[in-house]
Amino acid sequence: MLKTIYRYKYRLLFIYIGLLYFVVFKYLPMIGLIISFQNYKLGAGFFDGPWVGFKHFADFLGNPDFLQKLVNTLIISLYVLIFTFFPPIIVAILLNEVTRAKFKKTVQTLIYLPHFLSWVIIYGIAFAFLSESGGLVNQLIKGLGGDTIGFITSENWFRSVLVGTDMWKETGWGTIIFLAAITGINPHLYEAAVMDGANKWRQIIHVTLPCMMPVITLMLIIRLGHILDVSMEQILVFYNPLVYSVGDIIDTWVYRIGIMEGRFSFASAVGLFKSVVALILVWGANRLSKRFSGSGIW
Repeated sequence: MLKTIYRYKYRLLFIYIGLLYFVVFKYLPMIGLIISFQNYKLGAGFFDGPWVGFKHFADFLGNPDFLQKLVNTLIISLYVLIFTFFPPIIVAILLNEVTRAKFKKTVQTLIYLPHFLSWVIIYGIAFAFLSESGGLVNQLIKGLGGDTIGFITSENWFRSVLVGTDMWKETGWGTIIFLAAITGINPHLYEAAVMDGANKWRQIIHVTLPCMMPVITLMLIIRLGHILDVSMEQILVFYNPLVYSVGDIIDTWVYRIGIMEGRFSFASAVGLFKSVVALILVWGANRLSKRFSGSGIW
């Protein structure tokens, strides 16, 4: 036993560093969840606040604004899931079929770049194109004789702008995992498919996609666990009072009430509620995945 530990000491060291990261930054902070059941005041200890039980949970669940924020969060999150989950898969398959290495690397670099831009810069680009007063899109619409559209200030268009900008920013970066999955496919499977007379389309349908399914399933389960986590930074940058009714989500609502007003116990209770929902969704999705496809996270 000791000889084995000594033999693999450097590998174990890296494992212990990873475990230490999760213990320090993921598990120890969970002690702070106790303030969800207290009237916590800034500066007091975690165990010094008066115990109020489930009062904060009842407060936000019974708040008349909570249902609207929950619906907004679910709608935006489902839109993002539906319209941004599949494009990286399609782009990864298309890139895999590119034979010219230089062209492939150029395309990869171009589609990866938006990921490294902040949402403030993304908003500036979107404003330059979609602004009702001087945006390029509205200038084109106006030049064709149409009426300008307030894409960023319209309740009918705001969610579409969120989904579109998120798709543009993250699609390229999302292809990395799926490209790695494709790279791991045994090339003999393609050779066998060619011998059976399969063209490129048939190879994608019968070889590439089935071999990618474990990774696709894994990523889908992980995404379902974040169904209540819409990009708060994106929303804060893009939204304004004109679109609060369709753009105000749980996180921005809690930010205003819980953080700005100093109601930290309230904010912690909402965070715990979201975590429990995420755990249930991941567990349920994993069970369904194992039942119908035979694979899951655990």
